[in-house]
Amino acid sequence: MQPAEPKRPDPDALAELAAREGRGRLKVFLGAAPGVGKTVEMLAEGRRLHQAGQDVLIGLVETHGRAETEAAIGPLPRLPLSAIAYRGQVLPEFDLDAALARRPAVLLLDELAHSNAPGSRHAKRWQDVEELRDAGIEVWTTMNVQHLESSAEAVARVTGVRVAETVPDAVLKGADAVELVDIPPAELLERMRAGKIYRPDQAERALRGFFKEGTLAALRELALRRTADRVDADVTSWMRRNAVAGPWPVGERVLALIPGGAAAEPVLHQARRLADALHAPLLALHVEQPGQAEDPGPGVALALQLGAETEVTTATDLPSAIIAHARARRVTHIILGRGSPAWWRRMLGRRLIAVLARQAPEFNLHVVPSPAAARASAPPRAWPGWTAWLVVPLLVGGATLTCAVLDGMVPDAAFGMVYLAAIVAIAAMAGPLRAGMGAVLAFLVWNFLFLPPRYTLTIASAQDVLGAVVFGAVAALLAGTTGRLGRNVRAAAMRLAALRRLAALSRRLNAQASMAELQLAVVEEAARIAGGPACLLLPLDEALESSLPGQFARGGSLPAEPVSRAAYPADATPDDDAMAAARWALAHGRAAGRGTATLPSSAWRFLPLTALREGEVVTLGLLGLRPAAEAPDPEADRALEALLDQAAVALERARLADIAANARARGETEALRTALLTSLGHDLRTPLTTIRGAAETLRSTGPALNEATRADLLSSIEEEATRLARWMSAILDIVRLETGLVTPRREPVDVAEAMEAAADRAALTHPGRGIRRDLPVSLPRPRLDPALLDRVLENVLDNALKYSAPAGEVRLSAAREGMEVMLRVEDDGPGIPPEDLPRIFDPFYRAARADNIAAGSGLGLSICRGLVAAMGGRIAAESPVASGRGTRITLRFPA
Repeated sequence: MQPAEPKRPDPDALAELAAREGRGRLKVFLGAAPGVGKTVEMLAEGRRLHQAGQDVLIGLVETHGRAETEAAIGPLPRLPLSAIAYRGQVLPEFDLDAALARRPAVLLLDELAHSNAPGSRHAKRWQDVEELRDAGIEVWTTMNVQHLESSAEAVARVTGVRVAETVPDAVLKGADAVELVDIPPAELLERMRAGKIYRPDQAERALRGFFKEGTLAALRELALRRTADRVDADVTSWMRRNAVAGPWPVGERVLALIPGGAAAEPVLHQARRLADALHAPLLALHVEQPGQAEDPGPGVALALQLGAETEVTTATDLPSAIIAHARARRVTHIILGRGSPAWWRRMLGRRLIAVLARQAPEFNLHVVPSPAAARASAPPRAWPGWTAWLVVPLLVGGATLTCAVLDGMVPDAAFGMVYLAAIVAIAAMAGPLRAGMGAVLAFLVWNFLFLPPRYTLTIASAQDVLGAVVFGAVAALLAGTTGRLGRNVRAAAMRLAALRRLAALSRRLNAQASMAELQLAVVEEAARIAGGPACLLLPLDEALESSLPGQFARGGSLPAEPVSRAAYPADATPDDDAMAAARWALAHGRAAGRGTATLPSSAWRFLPLTALREGEVVTLGLLGLRPAAEAPDPEADRALEALLDQAAVALERARLADIAANARARGETEALRTALLTSLGHDLRTPLTTIRGAAETLRSTGPALNEATRADLLSSIEEEATRLARWMSAILDIVRLETGLVTPRREPVDVAEAMEAAADRAALTHPGRGIRRDLPVSLPRPRLDPALLDRVLENVLDNALKYSAPAGEVRLSAAREGMEVMLRVEDDGPGIPPEDLPRIFDPFYRAARADNIAAGSGLGLSICRGLVAAMGGRIAAESPVASGRGTRITLRFPA
């Protein structure tokens, strides 16, 4: 017998436990109704911890004037409330920022389901609790069972009152502890009559309404069930984490079918309750169909909020798609709404419930009735637009005119084909219902005008009767098939247009050459989608680096201080209130502002751009929008999601490109540093050695030397010192050019005169060398810096004279070419090897020489390139020039 495989902890349970680490604990005191003592029990436990030395702080406690609750506070410290101005009055609210700054060990925060005052950071108090937990603060809070999202529908049926303030089930599921505070309904009613819960006038109204013994008993049962479910889940989770064998569930799985519109809410709530009762996972599915009118967006959002694994798919055959999905996911229970199918589907037995019952008997079907409020307030169906119905008589009339023209040329029975063509056109243009009406109208006109006996609705022959029956059957088939085909084509065209927009967006983002262009492209596309201003905000440190090489080079966490980097229109700037939402969105990586649950009063909405970096999701920045429409647009939201994904990929790709460019720059800097050290070792050691040798000779044997020798030594010291000064000046010039400190002082310059003056100076420093001048008199006077131009010409001429042949000459020329003035300096020396030509303008680069001419410092031409660029010109080198020899340096400046 083989030994049994050792039991291992469930990895999902361990992952769930790991996800809780680092977050503050949450304890919920759950009650069935107001007045059961949730707040008093929370305060009593808080006092016990406070007396034991724990740092316990009251964030907010709602006493409702109850002396018992006031007395329960005792010595516990209280956090001052914040004052929020709203419509001319000041509303006291919990101060979230003060609590985050205070960071107590345990924070007591009453009424988890409370809605915050407009202008608060979050719309709901449970969202404040989530932020406190993210900051590592333990929170104790209270809640009644009727405020639980999945219990709202059941509570509405029991009490007749629909609760407005709800808490998502995921919040209670994520709590670390749930304590039920329970008293019998009779005792609760006694407390109510004694005035311990409400004032006498309020208590009287409550006893006539909500506080009835049967209602309280039902709520108590609901609270007990929720607590029992929670205890069972805790035990199961502990067993899974510790690999303890036990009575595992039998594999139940619940699938909720999400309809469009308001019918989705009761279906999802019922599915959530059934899944909790069966300890089964909850799945949700919405099947998109052509021609679907109601928006499924709210239902999908609610499914995600209830913790369902949600999927949206597209299909033309609704029952087959549902059955295939349910079988693939091993579903055992399907929850669906009763719905209102078309009359023809009911007559044909095509109601979804009946089809599922026939084709998939292995599933347990649960049918949820439509909510009473939705049935009572459902608006009447709008009659289709008259323009669509106008197609019917127009096309039937056109077919009739065609038949009248062909009358006598073709048999009367053949006119049915003409009318069938009109029916196909109606179905494609206006749908199957109008095609069906067109078929009836076409048959009546055909029979009245063309079938014998004419101008009556009587059909005389059996052949015409058979033709009419076939005509009706074919018309009905074509109306339905062509109508569905038309809807499918339109839906496919819409999806194709969306894919084309996405592809065009991807191409546009990939085509941007710089980060600034990429950012502008993102905000322009966002403004087009949202129909209003848009802006792109980046964290402060990356925004500061965005104008420097190697932006986004630093990884790690980003500071929560957003800075606008691009906007469309250019003056679109979020106000101070909106920037508060932006800071929160950047710090938490979640959407905030208008249309969200966090700071919804803001005029802007901020969406995070996230990317995976080294296995961790980081927020690259925020896309800010000020949409024109008040109501959300599902199509626009989907387009924005695609834009966010594409923009995040493009920004991350730009970051990686900058990292690579920064690495190359570091390599080039290292090479430059090595060249600098080499040049220092060569260009400083030689003159310093000469100066030191001459100085030592003069000091030791100075009186014994004749005047000519002393003069020669002093001349050597002076020449080498001048050489050192010139070399250090070149180094300083390079530094000024690299740091952008060279600012030309422009004025019109006579370039021919400047070249003449430079040639005269060069002739003095290089006596005996020939300089040929080919300088026209009439040349444009470009706006240049005369001093910088003299430096350039001096360096280029010095370089040319140094490397020209001893008996050769250097040629100067100038001319106008188009919109530029061109200056040339050409020597007849040995030239530059082809492999060295691309690098001769690099700092400290010395070309290999085939002769014995000593190489220079390698800075002259590099300085020339920097000075020419500062004046808006270009410099280039050519070699060889003629007969395999010579080098030509060309300067070009705007004329």
